[in-house]
Amino acid sequence: MSSKANILVVDDTPANLEVVTETLVSHSYVTAAAISGERAIKRLERYVPELILLDVQMPGIDGFETCRRIKQNPDWAAIPIIFLTALADTDSIVKGFSLGAVDYLTKPFREAELLARVTTHLRLSQLTYQLEQQVEDRTQALQSAMDALQTSQLQLVQQEKMSALGNMVAGVAHEINNPIGFVQGNVRELQRNLTDIFDHLKLYRQQASVQDIENHGEAVDIDFLLEDMPKMLTSMETGCDRISNISVSLRTFSRTDQDTKTAYNLHEGLDSTLLILKYRLKDKDFCPAIQVLKDYGNLPEVSCFPGQLNQVFMNLLANAIDMLDEMAVQKSDTALHINPQQITLRTRQIEDPKTGAPWVEICITDNGKGMSAETCAKIFDRHFTTKAVGKGTGLGLAIARQILVETHQGRLDVHSEVGQGTEFRLQLPV
Repeated sequence: MSSKANILVVDDTPANLEVVTETLVSHSYVTAAAISGERAIKRLERYVPELILLDVQMPGIDGFETCRRIKQNPDWAAIPIIFLTALADTDSIVKGFSLGAVDYLTKPFREAELLARVTTHLRLSQLTYQLEQQVEDRTQALQSAMDALQTSQLQLVQQEKMSALGNMVAGVAHEINNPIGFVQGNVRELQRNLTDIFDHLKLYRQQASVQDIENHGEAVDIDFLLEDMPKMLTSMETGCDRISNISVSLRTFSRTDQDTKTAYNLHEGLDSTLLILKYRLKDKDFCPAIQVLKDYGNLPEVSCFPGQLNQVFMNLLANAIDMLDEMAVQKSDTALHINPQQITLRTRQIEDPKTGAPWVEICITDNGKGMSAETCAKIFDRHFTTKAVGKGTGLGLAIARQILVETHQGRLDVHSEVGQGTEFRLQLPV
């Protein structure tokens, strides 16, 4: 501790103040004086010293009460206090230490002893402060390390989930492509061949009038067959096209992100996610189908990691379906038909309120049971979940927020009211 430390001397006797102050100043300490406990406390509001020398016997509030009030204030509690008093009885000394003083020096004092004790307690105070700072710094470093570890864990979970799902979906899409390509090629060839056969058969019917042929034609309703078979082939081709579109959507959803962001149509991501979850939206034993309403605006392509955003869409939509399924078990069929369960997807282009830059907004809204304000405040916390044990880890929404906020510098908010449904609002810079 530097000898220029600030020391407050509190004593109601001017002669004592002068002696103590001269002793300290002669050794390069900076001093301030107060002639009562009240003035000392008032002085502390503007001047916080590094040590206080405090007399006990003073008019008004005495030194013991002054010490007690100082120690009650968290801004002053760490200041070391040395009692400097003529009271030398054991009870007074014990009381002084019990109130939080660090030392007790009786008058008349020896100059060398006073200086030694002041130096010692200033040094101890400095070491205590340094130790507290080190503990605080290490605590902050440990907390930062723990936060980084949790962030890394979330990223690993996110990557593993996406990788597993992506591999499965990509594998399914690949397996679908092979037989679909075979069927599509054969259907088109069969259409051409049957067209030739039908043309040949029409010519044959025009030239031949044998009764047996006429009878057989009526028996098999040849006119109907000639009209219906092309329709059947067209229907088969349409089915193949739909399966091909499903395969494309699966590949869109399961795309692997590169190291850099790429332009992406968010509507494609939403639609491919809905396709994967379509089986969960259909009629179930306990409830009618969940209706999906789309209100898509005119969105520009967004620079992003498409695979990660698809995972966000998957987590939010799956959570909404889980909640609606849970509600359906508790409601009657009549109630569900009167108020069908719905999920609404709304997209639009917006401006960032701070910079005016173009952003996009995606709102995923359900008409479920909603959440309380207390639940909304914790919904993005790691390991917090409203689902039953074994049905949720509490990581889905934490991962979603990490992807939106940390990776894409966007925003993810929730707005909900009990009994009125829930809306998740995603906002991304273009």
